[in-house]
Amino acid sequence: MEKTPVLVSACLLGLACRYDGKSKQYKEIGGLEESCALIPVCPEQMGGLATPRLPAERKNGRVVTENGGDVTAQYERGAAQALYLAKRFGCRYAVLKEKSPSCGCGRIYDGTFSRSLTEGNGVTAELFLKEGIEIYGESRTAELLRQLEEQKGKRG
Repeated sequence: MEKTPVLVSACLLGLACRYDGKSKQYKEIGGLEESCALIPVCPEQMGGLATPRLPAERKNGRVVTENGGDVTAQYERGAAQALYLAKRFGCRYAVLKEKSPSCGCGRIYDGTFSRSLTEGNGVTAELFLKEGIEIYGESRTAELLRQLEEQKGKRG
């Protein structure tokens, strides 16, 4: 049977693409590999930002770096590129890095660089939601796996 395509934040798969040049590998994502074709993306890199790079947070609809630089255009370009891949591979689901100004869904850092969270979505997550792609943060990986197994049971 064909595997379900799922877009995944590349840092969660162990790629060192985060702003600090590190990964944020999340072992539970490995459970998706049996039933899913995982497609890694890093919207920040796809938008033209270097790794490592200055920390950035969303504030008033913009994405700004810790020193006040505006990187909104790069985040929007990266989100559009990630969406292109999602559509190209037929992804209806994505597992994205929680709290990220690009990938966070539901709660993100508030733009003060104080590690405070606020309600909101990252640029990529926001675009995916508008396009009907279901977003799961890494802490909800098991929930996505259960949902996919239920769907498989209904079809099988």
